[in-house]
Amino acid sequence: MTETLTQTSELAAIVRGALEACGVNVDALGGPHEASSPLTGEVLMTLPVTTPADIDTMIGQAHKAFTTWRDVPAPLRGNLVKRWGELLTEHKEDLARIVTAEAGKIQSEALGEVQEMIDICDFAVGLSRQLYGKTMPSERPGHRLMETWHPLGVVGVISAFNFPVAVYSWNTALALVCGDTIVWKPSGMTMLSALAADALLARAVADVGAPLDLHKLVLADRSGGQVIVDDPRVALLSATGSVRMGQEIAPRVARRFGRALLELGGNNAAIVAPSADLDLALRGIVFAAVGTAGQRCTSMRRLIVHESIVDELTDKLVSAYATLRIGTPLDEENLIGPLINKSSFDGMQNAIKSAQEQGGTVLCGGGRVNADDEPGAYYVEPAIVRMPAQTAVVKDETFAPLLYVMTYTDFDDAIAIQNDVPQGLSSAVFTNDQAEAERFMSASGSDCGIANVNIGTSGAEIGGAFGGEKETGGGRESGSDSWKVYMRQATNTVNYSGQLPLAQGVKFL
Repeated sequence: MTETLTQTSELAAIVRGALEACGVNVDALGGPHEASSPLTGEVLMTLPVTTPADIDTMIGQAHKAFTTWRDVPAPLRGNLVKRWGELLTEHKEDLARIVTAEAGKIQSEALGEVQEMIDICDFAVGLSRQLYGKTMPSERPGHRLMETWHPLGVVGVISAFNFPVAVYSWNTALALVCGDTIVWKPSGMTMLSALAADALLARAVADVGAPLDLHKLVLADRSGGQVIVDDPRVALLSATGSVRMGQEIAPRVARRFGRALLELGGNNAAIVAPSADLDLALRGIVFAAVGTAGQRCTSMRRLIVHESIVDELTDKLVSAYATLRIGTPLDEENLIGPLINKSSFDGMQNAIKSAQEQGGTVLCGGGRVNADDEPGAYYVEPAIVRMPAQTAVVKDETFAPLLYVMTYTDFDDAIAIQNDVPQGLSSAVFTNDQAEAERFMSASGSDCGIANVNIGTSGAEIGGAFGGEKETGGGRESGSDSWKVYMRQATNTVNYSGQLPLAQGVKFL
């Protein structure tokens, strides 16, 4: 991936070639939806839109396929995911090119996202032979008490622009080995990436002879997502997005007694203690704060630094920020690509203004760059703002490279500041004090779903469960035992005694 082309026509040609390599029939596309690139702000191609009636049909087809797929032995279901992983490996650069062009990620991050898909496929293939239940001792003689796990049904996936394919694959790889089928509505800003990922899965389905309707791709706006949310045939709705979106989705799914897996906002912080290795902390902070132009749900947005080292650390940060190259991600030398659109840029500018009104001092960054070269794109300088305290603006998530710096004196106060926001996704502490590290990870420490020591808030591995608490939604995806949300649990009692004793010593007849 060494292209340095930024003209829209040349970028469109790169995307078209990558789509075709993945198996997308580009000539069959076209329609009212304009797929644009944040690299230039221009339209790459047009796409069809899936109607509500079509979505209803797709859900029905996926539900019918489920009735076949659920009876396929799990290790055989794993063969499909294994083949998908092989195709993703073969077309890693093709899919990454589309992610770069459509989501604005630098090339190494785009390649890393596709690698994450490959990794979760490997994890899921192993999982297909490990969908374990327990056997428990029964209080009744001659009885066996156990649990079994069964496929759940149709899984609806609504994904966000910032990880256009990885989060989808977390859900899809696990759901498929668990015996479920998929209906996916990607972000309207990253439909090309979705077409490519879906085409590779379709090829895997054909290669292993799996049911054709196992996966359905919905290209629609918010109204299309609402159809999926409200359909009772969708057993699980997995949605990634804003807190506002989750507040709308959760009651609607609950009203029909469906399941919801929500991955929402993150206002992630790191505490830097006096004992910290500042050079190590510097590297972790910079990547977490500016990677993906600050548009990760795990991006670091707050830095809580001990008052004795705050000046030294902020000086190092400002110096490091000055070296970061900003520009088209098709240039491998650049480390920061564009914001997704003007709305994100405006949100960053408004947050900086509010921070200043609330006593903050801008230490660096915040301005737009390359506006003359790419007037339709929004490249920005990552900003650091020194705050006197955790004011109202700091408690809001701004989806941009904006880092607030605050100080603390006592470690317990630092933890309190870390926890004093509505969101609860990712957190970190940089310390060489083992007691501080243990306190941070304890029940009275960080209240987030992810609590790291001497590593930043971004960069989760697929082996661990991913998700958060409070307004982050409480869901868990990816590794560990996250697979259980895609299955239903049954408790079984087997009586081989020839008698019929009742539990708790009840006498009847």
